[in-house]
Amino acid sequence: MKYISIDGDDVGRKITSYYLSNDCNGLEELSSSIRASTKAISVKLQEHGFDIIFCAADGVAASTKQDIEMKSIFSEIRKISPDGVTFSAGSGSSIRESYIALISAKSNGKNCLHEYSTLDDYSKDSQIVQDR
Repeated sequence: MKYISIDGDDVGRKITSYYLSNDCNGLEELSSSIRASTKAISVKLQEHGFDIIFCAADGVAASTKQDIEMKSIFSEIRKISPDGVTFSAGSGSSIRESYIALISAKSNGKNCLHEYSTLDDYSKDSQIVQDR
């Protein structure tokens, strides 16, 4: 079984900024765009044979029994991101492994995918699967 965990980068900070600037319209637009993008990410994953475990706020988690190339899936997911929002992702053979890999991705540059099985390699090259 393969798992992927996806989470929006710095979304909480964007939300805080809208609150502090008293920008209700900006907050509403951000909410709408994040909701639409996580739904679109879920649909994209389902199209590739994933079962959705979690889809809420700015995150999605899914699993599949298929042999999927996670890097190509992540490239497709990056195209779904709304303007000004990026997503990080982690993959592994369990939901825990995918989450640990996600935390690694968010801690080492964001807007990238880390795979649990190769986490030791990321300390040497934190830009893996992060074409800008």
